[in-house]
Amino acid sequence: MASVKAPAHDLPTPEPDSPSLTRPRQPYRFSTLCATVDSPDGDHKDQHGSSSVPIYQSSTFKGVGNRYDYTRSGNPTRTHLEHHIAKISSAAHAFAVSSGMAALDVITRLLKPGVEVIAGDDLYGGTNRLLTYLRTHMGVTVHHVDTTDAQSVIPHLRPGKTAMVLLESPTNPLLKIVDIARISALVKEKCEDAIVVVDNTMMSPYLQRPLEHGADIVYDSATKYLSGHHDLMAGVITCNRDDIAKEMAFIINSVGNALTPFDSFLLLRGTKTLAIRMDRQQSTSMLVAQMLSKLGFVTHYPGLPNHPGKDIHDRISDGYGAVLSFETGDKELSERIVAATRLWGISVSFGCVNSLISMPCVMSHASIDPAVRAARGLPEDLIRLCVGIEDPADLLDDLRHALIEAGAITFAANDYVRIPNPISRAVEKLALGEARTTPPRETREWFVSAPGKAILFGEHAVVHGVTAVAASIDLRCYGLTSPRHDNKISVHFADIDDYRHEWDLDELPWDAVVSIPKGDEHPESLDIRVVDAIKSRALPPESKMPHKARAASIAFLYLYMMMTYSGHRPSFHFISRSTLPIGAGLGSSASFSVCIATALLILHQRIELPSLPPPSRGPTKPGDPGHVNLSHQGRRAVPPEFAEEANRWAFVAEKVLHGNPSGVDNSVAVFGGALAYVRPGFGKRSGMDQIQGFRSLRFLLVDSKVPRDTKALVAGVGRKKAAEPELVGQLLDAIQTISNEARRALADPELPRSALLSGLAALIDENHAHLVTLGVSHPALETIRAKTASPPYHLSTKLTGAGGGGCAVTLVPDDFSDDALQSLIAALEAEGYRPYVTAVGGSGLGVLSPYDPIHVDQEDEASAPLSPPKTPGPNGREEHLRPSIRRRFEDVDVSELSQWASGRGKWLYV
Repeated sequence: MASVKAPAHDLPTPEPDSPSLTRPRQPYRFSTLCATVDSPDGDHKDQHGSSSVPIYQSSTFKGVGNRYDYTRSGNPTRTHLEHHIAKISSAAHAFAVSSGMAALDVITRLLKPGVEVIAGDDLYGGTNRLLTYLRTHMGVTVHHVDTTDAQSVIPHLRPGKTAMVLLESPTNPLLKIVDIARISALVKEKCEDAIVVVDNTMMSPYLQRPLEHGADIVYDSATKYLSGHHDLMAGVITCNRDDIAKEMAFIINSVGNALTPFDSFLLLRGTKTLAIRMDRQQSTSMLVAQMLSKLGFVTHYPGLPNHPGKDIHDRISDGYGAVLSFETGDKELSERIVAATRLWGISVSFGCVNSLISMPCVMSHASIDPAVRAARGLPEDLIRLCVGIEDPADLLDDLRHALIEAGAITFAANDYVRIPNPISRAVEKLALGEARTTPPRETREWFVSAPGKAILFGEHAVVHGVTAVAASIDLRCYGLTSPRHDNKISVHFADIDDYRHEWDLDELPWDAVVSIPKGDEHPESLDIRVVDAIKSRALPPESKMPHKARAASIAFLYLYMMMTYSGHRPSFHFISRSTLPIGAGLGSSASFSVCIATALLILHQRIELPSLPPPSRGPTKPGDPGHVNLSHQGRRAVPPEFAEEANRWAFVAEKVLHGNPSGVDNSVAVFGGALAYVRPGFGKRSGMDQIQGFRSLRFLLVDSKVPRDTKALVAGVGRKKAAEPELVGQLLDAIQTISNEARRALADPELPRSALLSGLAALIDENHAHLVTLGVSHPALETIRAKTASPPYHLSTKLTGAGGGGCAVTLVPDDFSDDALQSLIAALEAEGYRPYVTAVGGSGLGVLSPYDPIHVDQEDEASAPLSPPKTPGPNGREEHLRPSIRRRFEDVDVSELSQWASGRGKWLYV
């Protein structure tokens, strides 16, 4: 019988035959241990000899009395991982759970009510949150002490009461060093039953193994360095004591937070490259730390020679890690630096192959009360850097560019030098007796306006990628800013519940804000932290404030705070008034958004109006033709870049107000005229196109006075699309065809006027029918439509905007008599509706010219100042107060508002 050859993977490794190699094998180094995954025992060898541990993606296992029966209790893939983690951690036992916080949760379940815990005062925010919960709900006393001083632990060590000492080293994010060995010895000496627990996430087992220094339990957020790729959530726990291991195994099996087989496979794969990744990451970290320290920033990194805990760290660790932090001395400067980076991703967490940057007080440690952060010495301006494996030169270059762009450093004398921050410079000026300089005081009033809009075709469908055709109307919103110099801002929303409010600038929630640098665009998504901070800390409770006024205040404050940069916080009063009916679907919120965006951009000095063109003049010498300045009556005086920036920020305000706006309303309010708009994100050419050659049309706008909820109506169409995709798809296609037809007709200069009007009337009826099918009409709108279509009027009407109430638009032909129009208006008013006769297609955003004095009515000369007069100067004279139009603007009747505003001076329009 032929002999059977044993499988290759079962063959023992032969010892070398050469007699010259007599030395025994040396223990494997750490990187070899990482890359080499051993079988826990003979039962776990793969029958096929796979070179990678298989994924046992099974919830149950067949048989009775076998090692595995249910994956919650045990799984072969997880067993391989836990054996591997124990091996590289110098541990007898290891457990893999669903996250780092899950690991800490398992550990703290060892505690009983009434016991005491000693913890550091510079902890990860999530750890602090869990300890707070234990203190509040579980009867556990928690003492936070400065664990960088081992002696600080002694007063709180109480035999029979102290059950756990929780340490981090280095701490996150200040990189303080804790003498794990010394504290472990003290605890064992004075409270032998207490357990020493160490969060080793910042170092990983490669650089620090606390079990070797007396710790009882060590845990890591394996999401970080052990995994290394931020593609899984995991936590690991290691220990050497059998009793503790048995108790934690019971807890994990009971609560069911063990790591899944697939995530166990991913984590096992990640650990194989731990050493090689961290070698690159910490070598680059040293270069970054040296650069920042050389520039004069207070830099926290244990590898720097001046770090106060370097000697201790060198004794208990094998490297310095890849996390560092630095202080700028100015929170707003830090915000600008973070925002200016490109290669460093703005994110919480660390340990990934990609480099990350964050401000802990705003992000990872935001859950800690600001007063507690201050008491623990956590600077609000602190920036944390988590270094990845990118090329060091690229990372250093990107960070330098961010520091330059933010105004933290400059390039001079062939080197980078730090620019003193404003606080430091102010102290220097006081010391040197220099005069204090401040931004120039704003003394003029800024008057802005923006039109409403009527969506002629494509409303609702525009949200789903269909072209919308919209045009401006000659009803407008107006905004006026009046200077005040008392470090306050105030608002008066005259048409929104006549709401008034005032804020002290220093009391706004600036700690939640990462401002947008001048010239940068606002990200696509709102910063929800800022919105929530405004709602909870800058405004009265929702129940004590009118809904619309609250929404307008949030939008105003959000734009104000996000635009603020370089410490410049303008102080002023803002008033808004409108000839538009509010909430009627005529773009009142968009015109309001354009007004606040424009006013704030001007006052924050983010945009400027062009200088005056040279005036007309005759020849002055032979060969000089002179110059002719053509007057356009203010039309096209506002340049495109000004308008585009105002439109971008107005869209941000619309997001605050409506959540998911189409972008049509604010675009019409800025650019005026008529336009076709396609929302981005639908695989087709998107954006806005002006309809050239648009000929003015007369419309009757009828306010149904029925309130409607735009967000709810848009969401309703979305639900209908999800429930009936085929029907809604057909409706959207039909509305697209209508928009295409209308766009061609409106832009065709050779189409006879009569054909244009009759064609538009038919398209209006057709579009409205589809909107009814979408479910966005209202009985009041149908009543208006029936009245305008009845004899003797025979006019075409459709809803406009979100529908569900709001406004209807009726096309009025050129030959429709004034008597018939007045009769229709009277009939509609008798039904309780409010009609407006308007033309569409007029000017967009307007700014009252700053180059000429504002025309002030005589009665406005006595308008009281908004803030106390300036202290008289050395000559005893008080600052001259300019006459104000503020009081008259608030009081003028709405029927006279447009004419009055036009009479204040020359308006400049887009």
